[in-house]
Amino acid sequence: MMQNVSHVRLFFLSGLNETMDYRVVLFSLTLLCYCFIVLVNVILVVTIIFDKNMHEPMYILLCTFCMNGLYGTTGFYPKILWDLLSPVHVISYSGCLVQAFVMLSFICSDLSILSVMSYDRYVAICRPLEYHSIMSKQRVLLLLVFFWLTPFCISSINSIVTSRLELCSPYIDKLFCMNWVIVKLACFPADTIVNNIVSHITIIIYFFHGLFIVWSYVYVLKTCVNSLENRAKFMQTCVPHLASLLIFLVTVHFDVFNMRFGSKLPPTIQNVISIELLIIPPIMNPLVYGFKLTLIRNRILGDINVKRQIY
Repeated sequence: MMQNVSHVRLFFLSGLNETMDYRVVLFSLTLLCYCFIVLVNVILVVTIIFDKNMHEPMYILLCTFCMNGLYGTTGFYPKILWDLLSPVHVISYSGCLVQAFVMLSFICSDLSILSVMSYDRYVAICRPLEYHSIMSKQRVLLLLVFFWLTPFCISSINSIVTSRLELCSPYIDKLFCMNWVIVKLACFPADTIVNNIVSHITIIIYFFHGLFIVWSYVYVLKTCVNSLENRAKFMQTCVPHLASLLIFLVTVHFDVFNMRFGSKLPPTIQNVISIELLIIPPIMNPLVYGFKLTLIRNRILGDINVKRQIY
C-alpha cells in the first residue's frame, strides 16, 4: 500500500481558478492593498523609532504589532501577486511549508502581542505608581522576545510534524498554504494523530492568552468605574487596543467558520473570508492607533505640515 503513495514535491493552488477572468483588476486591487498596508505600517513604525518621546512600553509594543503585520502580509501578498500574473498557480513543497509557518506564527504572534499590550494597560491604569518599575524597557524587551519566540517555536513544531506526513494529493483548493490544509492531504488519518495533539495544545495555549486579556480588562474596568481620570486614560489608550482585539477576534472566527463550513459556500466567498485576516487587521490597526493616540497623530500631522511649508 505504501508503494502507491506519491511523494509530493509541488502543490497546485486552485483558489484563483474561479476568478482568472478578472485577474488584471484583482492584481491591481491586490497590489494597491499591499502597498497601502506597507505604507501605513511603515509610517507608524518609523515614527515610533525616530521619536524619542515614543520610546515607551505602549509605543514599543505598537511598533512590534505593526512589524508583525508587515511580516504576515509579506508571507502572502508577493506570492498571490505572482499567481495573478501566472497561468499556473504552483508552489514548491518547501515553499508551502514556509508559507504555512509564516501564516501560523503571524496569527499566534498577533495574539501574543495583544496579551502583552493588555498587561501594559492593566499596569498603567491599575498600578500607575509602579508602572515604570514594572514595565521597564528591559522587561518589555524580555516580554517581547518571549512572546515572539513562543509562536515561532509552536509554529516550528507544527511544521515539523506536518513535514513527516505522506501526502496523497498535490492539490490545495485555497489561495495559500496553511498547516491544516496540508494535514488534510495526508494519506492515512492515523498518521495525523500527532498533528491533532499539537494543534489542540496550540489552541489551549492561546485560549489562556485570551483568558489573560479578559482578566486584565476586568480589573481595568473595575478601576475605571470610580475614576474620571482613569476613564479618560481608558478611552485614550485602551479603546484602540480593544478595537484591534475585536478586529482580530472577528476575522479569526470568520476564518474558523470558513474552515469548518466553507465547503458549502461559493469559492469566491471562501477566498474573501480566508484572506480578510491579511487585509483588515494590517490596515485597521495602524489607522486606529494613528488617529486615536494623540502623540502619534500630532507627530504625523506635524511632519506633513512641515513638508507642505517646505514645498
